[in-house]
Amino acid sequence: IKSAERIGQGDYTRPVEVRAHDALAELQQALERMRGRLRQSTINKNYLHSVLNSMTDGVFVTSPDGVIKVANLAACKLLGYGEEELLGRSIIAVLEERERAGFDLLQAAQETRETVVRTRSGQTIPVSFTGSRIDSVDPQFQGNIFVARNITDRKRAERRIRYLARYDALTKIPNRMQFHHLLQQTIARALRSGQVVAVLYLDMDRFKEVNDTFGHGAGDRTLEVLAERLTRSLPKETVVGRLAGDEFALFVDGLSADADNRGPIAQLAKSLLTEICRPFQLNQQEVFLTASVGIAFCPRDAENVIDLIRNADAAMYYSKQNGGNTFAFYSPEMNAAAVERLMLKSKLRRALERDELEIRYQPKVDLRNGKIIGAEALLRWRLPGHGDIPPSHFIPLAEETNLILDIGEWVLNRVCLDYRQMQSKGGDPGRISLNLSLKQLRQASFILRCRSVFRRHNVSPTAFELEITETTLMADPQRTVRLLDELYAMGLHLSIDDFGTGYSSLSALQQFPIGTLKIDQSFVRDATDDAGDATIVRTIIEMGRSLGMEVIAEGVESQRQLEFLRGSACHFGQGRLFGEPCTAEDLLGLLARQAEGSAPFGHLLHRAEGAAIRTA
Repeated sequence: IKSAERIGQGDYTRPVEVRAHDALAELQQALERMRGRLRQSTINKNYLHSVLNSMTDGVFVTSPDGVIKVANLAACKLLGYGEEELLGRSIIAVLEERERAGFDLLQAAQETRETVVRTRSGQTIPVSFTGSRIDSVDPQFQGNIFVARNITDRKRAERRIRYLARYDALTKIPNRMQFHHLLQQTIARALRSGQVVAVLYLDMDRFKEVNDTFGHGAGDRTLEVLAERLTRSLPKETVVGRLAGDEFALFVDGLSADADNRGPIAQLAKSLLTEICRPFQLNQQEVFLTASVGIAFCPRDAENVIDLIRNADAAMYYSKQNGGNTFAFYSPEMNAAAVERLMLKSKLRRALERDELEIRYQPKVDLRNGKIIGAEALLRWRLPGHGDIPPSHFIPLAEETNLILDIGEWVLNRVCLDYRQMQSKGGDPGRISLNLSLKQLRQASFILRCRSVFRRHNVSPTAFELEITETTLMADPQRTVRLLDELYAMGLHLSIDDFGTGYSSLSALQQFPIGTLKIDQSFVRDATDDAGDATIVRTIIEMGRSLGMEVIAEGVESQRQLEFLRGSACHFGQGRLFGEPCTAEDLLGLLARQAEGSAPFGHLLHRAEGAAIRTA
């Protein structure tokens, strides 16, 4: 009887003594077995609580209808409540008010989402919220488990990246990418409403002399003052951006299509030139500067961002050729590029038939040891009588004419053939990456075509990587993630090209099966001289690695950039510092040296280490 009372009071530590071998003894034995099970259950429960309380993420266990049954220490700390205060509440009650309306408990219990919780003090905290159902035959053990991770630091870093990627660190005005983005939106509105947009492209005259005479610090300060003057002198709704060095642009929208806008815009250009002509104070000296301005209108001169800015740029050069300190309106005669564009478009159709396209390989290098870990396949067009046509000139034309689909398949076949030949000669090229366009990805038969090419050449998809830009990824995320999941399941590796130039967050990118981030060369190029770009590069490296992704820096062209990247713990890079993009045969030669035990680019690392020692 005493043993039964002890067990009833929760004391499972003392065994039940068995002193006889009758019915009472059987009862005592049954009590002993029950005590053992209850004791083990208590041990398991305490162990589970210890495990939960050792976790750094908040954990909530709820009933099927969302009532909190268990909350670990991290959950209590996150929200500022004691455990007893949380028990019995609905999990929905811990969310910030605006998050509650769209919260679907069944959906949340089978996905990872970002949401916001509200603490006891009223503070809101962004969290990554991962749910999972607890299925059990016994109804009392059914329910859900939610894990809440505080992502405040990550969100802050993402906001910083977005700002630094869109705004010029020196002048604090929109950079080229953001200016293009805003202008694109404005053009779309203007075309819908039948209004006119004017773009003014401004370039300082002989600005190099300022840097050469007074130093780059004085030049930077001049650009800061110039940006302040432009911003202050323009109407509030006018957007002004810094496109490069001493090149600025602005646009004016809401102009009437029925009016002659040349007069008001000419007056604006004159006022800008007058503002620029005011003296600048440099090293206690008054310096007088001038600028050249080019003007183009949408829709008269162009209906897209690239052509509109290009035409305004052409008009600006016309002004500069006429002595500077003036402005000019665009006319078609100024832009010989338009004629060249038509010529290239017609010749590109026959480039495949005439075997004018070539593949060059840019090695991807391990910055820790100088060894080649793979290569990027780059398309080149050698047009007889015209030389090498830059990809930036003919790839957009291929996109426009849908030739990109045929060209893309040709590239994949050529690369697979090169890969097989390198393998047959004993070379190990590592992973070869190819660029993938939005039109290719949206091609209905793209995945079938890829499978067919790999099968035809008897190569494994795991030897290849597809590079996709952020813009392509986010054009239609739901559709794209399905396609990329299929490609990933096939064995292909996937990477984000030019990361940092788009408008997606790393959280949004996590839904895709991406294994590699490639830092855009525009950030790498200026990282050694521009604190903003250096911060972007370091942040992308840290965030990419925290998500388990490889990070590759593009456009490594100088020893200083190499030293910066190595010092920032970036393990992989590619660029002209490691040589110009080469033929498959030349790549095979580098791989042969590597197979013999020689790191093809080890000498650059030794040079970087020597420079670091001298600096120290």
